[in-house]
Amino acid sequence: MRVLLFIVSSAEKAAQMLTQMDPKEFRILLGIELGMSEHEFVPVEVISKYSGFDSNEVKFWIGELDKKGLLWRQIENYVGYILNYTGYDVLALNALVKNGILEALGKSIGVGKEADVHEGLNQQNQKVAIKFHRLGRTSFRNTRRKREFVGDRKHISWLYQSRLAAEREFIALKKMALIGDFVPNPLFYNRHSIVMEYIEGQLFSEIIDIEEPDKFLKVIINCIKNAYNQGIIHGDLSEFNIMVNLDEKIKIIDWPQYLTLTHPNAKESLERDVNNILVYFKRKYDVGMNLQDAINLISSK
Repeated sequence: MRVLLFIVSSAEKAAQMLTQMDPKEFRILLGIELGMSEHEFVPVEVISKYSGFDSNEVKFWIGELDKKGLLWRQIENYVGYILNYTGYDVLALNALVKNGILEALGKSIGVGKEADVHEGLNQQNQKVAIKFHRLGRTSFRNTRRKREFVGDRKHISWLYQSRLAAEREFIALKKMALIGDFVPNPLFYNRHSIVMEYIEGQLFSEIIDIEEPDKFLKVIINCIKNAYNQGIIHGDLSEFNIMVNLDEKIKIIDWPQYLTLTHPNAKESLERDVNNILVYFKRKYDVGMNLQDAINLISSK
């Protein structure tokens, strides 16, 4: 795997580590990952059970992984280990490479509250985008309020939440990509990472001026309607997660916080999404539409 390094992020550090890893270290990481479904910190005997190594060998390889900065350890009550995000990145990137999805990891192109996005190259030397979900940058309470998949689980790690978020976003993107070209085309996902179409273009918020802003507004409203028809509400829509590609086509990005129509906050979230767009167009382009008219248009058959 070719690795293009610039500013070293967690994912870039993980990509660099892939060339330095012993196969046994991957087995230890996998053992810890499996144990994290049952333990807040995974004890050595559990890692031994899942990896197939005796406790002395586990301790040796844990020491090597600790030197690489791929683990967190706790020593209160008992000694236990969990993966940090770099360790989780290692497992995800290794799977993407082994599945023939990714050939090279490039520079970071976006850092958000709950995700990092990098450029990449697939094995056909085509540019792709790789998104790493990183829940935990906002409060756990806020995550429970917004995310349907958390449910009533009492023990759920940030890594597993990120994995569920990636899976749900991938499924949503696949559903929407079937009916239109208004989202990035998803290609593959593993753990907390999604490989998707790379969009050559710019954020709508960065565009200084456009011709026919009323036309763009109608297109965006229609994109919201298309998602609604698939039972999906973005939940955090604004000019900062709408992109315009080189052909001036709209692509709506960042769907991890989406809601289904059955969610208790669905109506409120839809109104907030639409209002954000209407306020932006009114303020910047003096183009308007009545909020309720827009909602009626979106929710009509």
